[in-house]
Amino acid sequence: MSSDPIIFTDSQQVELSRIVQSRSLPAGYVFRARLILMLAKGNSYNIIKERLRTTAPTISRWKQRFLAAGLDGLDTSHPGQPASVLTPKLRARILSATRRNPRDGSTHWSCRRLAAELGISKDAVHRVWQEAGLKPHRLERYMASDDPDFEAKAADIIGLYLNPPQHAAVFCVDEKTAIQALDRLDPVLPLSPGRAERHGFEYYRHGTLSLYAALETATGRVHGKTTPRHTSQDFVAFLKEVVALCPPDRQIHIILDNLSAHKTGLVRQFLEQNPRVRFHFTPTYSSWLNQVELWFAKIEREVIARGVFTSVPDLARKLRRYINAYSANARPIQWKYSDTSRRIRSNDFSATRH
Repeated sequence: MSSDPIIFTDSQQVELSRIVQSRSLPAGYVFRARLILMLAKGNSYNIIKERLRTTAPTISRWKQRFLAAGLDGLDTSHPGQPASVLTPKLRARILSATRRNPRDGSTHWSCRRLAAELGISKDAVHRVWQEAGLKPHRLERYMASDDPDFEAKAADIIGLYLNPPQHAAVFCVDEKTAIQALDRLDPVLPLSPGRAERHGFEYYRHGTLSLYAALETATGRVHGKTTPRHTSQDFVAFLKEVVALCPPDRQIHIILDNLSAHKTGLVRQFLEQNPRVRFHFTPTYSSWLNQVELWFAKIEREVIARGVFTSVPDLARKLRRYINAYSANARPIQWKYSDTSRRIRSNDFSATRH
């Protein structure tokens, strides 16, 4: 500890007293002025440590800085990192580096890692990414359709939605397979203020079933049927139920995907026996054109994902209850593009984005 005495000039005495009495100056600056005044009055380090709740090294450091530079020594300076000026050259450098893979083997950049790599601030990287609409942490998947007749098939199905044949019924048909009847082993903690509903990680699997669904595009109503398996025989049996829903003189158009169970000999035989039924297959890898997929996503979110099922019959009962309640208040799906930037163009490859 330094034993050099602290001697004030009159102006320093007045200025230190003003600082100590100030209510607007930074608390740290006031603390340091009070510390110097207490030293000048002859207070010991122990008394200062107790009253100001500080340490001996802190007292010694500020005493030495005051002796060396006076009041200027009580100031703190944090120059920080110099600001990055976003010139066109720097922007191009950031964008170019973003498109290259990191050299450490990771798959994408973060703001901080790219900033460290380029020797600039993370805020500069973030600003350039935001301006360019870049989000390296996000990933979108797509499935490109290799169907040479994609546009013709897509136009056919969209035409059924927007301008269906007069006095004809249009159904979107598909199956959701291997739905698991999961029963929770731990109690479900219900939703409460400040806490989401909680499910235990452990479960008991009672078995699975398949759900066939036919969505009528004109009304939005859904006809559903559960089966232990999904075979061509089950599919044909379900089609017969769909046909029975319509008057005998009505044409029936069915939109469905390219699953092998939809193209078997039994299915061809069914079509020969029911000439008023016509199939419309979606293009390959384009099941998003089938409106019933939207409904399957809905029942997954609202019934299956968080459901607790004590048995396979219990799962079937809850699915049927949901279907009946949904159909009682059904509305047709307004199928349209919500993002015009993703419209299908003839010079682009056709793809499904998720």
